[in-house]
Amino acid sequence: MSYKLLEGKKGIIFGALDSKSIAWKTAESVYENGGQVVLTNAPIAMRMGAINELGEKINAPIIPADATSIDDLNELISKSEAHFGDKIDFVLHSIGMSVNVRKGKHYTDLNYDWLQKGWDVSAVSFHKLMQTLYKNDSMKEGGSIVALSYIAAQRTFPNYNDMADNKAYLESIARSFGYFFGKNKKVRVNTISQSPTPTTAGQGVKGLDAFLEYAEKTSPLGNATAKDCADYIVALFSDLTRKITLQNLYNDGGFSNVGISEEVMEYFNNL
Repeated sequence: MSYKLLEGKKGIIFGALDSKSIAWKTAESVYENGGQVVLTNAPIAMRMGAINELGEKINAPIIPADATSIDDLNELISKSEAHFGDKIDFVLHSIGMSVNVRKGKHYTDLNYDWLQKGWDVSAVSFHKLMQTLYKNDSMKEGGSIVALSYIAAQRTFPNYNDMADNKAYLESIARSFGYFFGKNKKVRVNTISQSPTPTTAGQGVKGLDAFLEYAEKTSPLGNATAKDCADYIVALFSDLTRKITLQNLYNDGGFSNVGISEEVMEYFNNL
């Protein structure tokens, strides 16, 4: 359902790969709510995905950018402002990658070169993005920046591997940089801790299907879908949340506050 919450607002969405991705669903929800979008992803990810299809659907230009490159980020932001003829109202950082997860390396036997690459892509890129926006004074007052996280930043989920560390650092960056963005630019910065979601990127996590079922049985409202998350992001981009900042906000059907559910107890009682 569209409420036109973003009428007249303009922003950048990182990470739309295919129709399963949260960034893709967010771009669609932003468009449905009256917002304008520039889509971006790393060139290699763009070759793997279907971002051109999304761009045509929502009338959005696509500007390739490596989010770990300051030069690419400067060019992306400059071209986006030129396209909009204005500063930027909102940004979604929906980027995450672990080579160790992809290669099946156990957390107790990490390849540190791979760890550094994943850390740069998944977390440090968020600092680079905000630093570039901040230095260029590219965000409008009252703007909103959102990044996607996961509860493994606070609790141990063994198969999430070094991505858990990346998400913990991502959340810290959001709070630390968010303070200065709020104080000096009146811009909000938040992260969303989403339910496990069967995106293309998430398929690399060992045991994902079993954990999806466990989370579904644990969460009073069930798992939040990619579309649910997209609609939450739209709310955070809107003026209705103009005093919410420095928060890690759970969009997980209540999973984060449940110790054990009746369904899980019943499952073990029946073994």
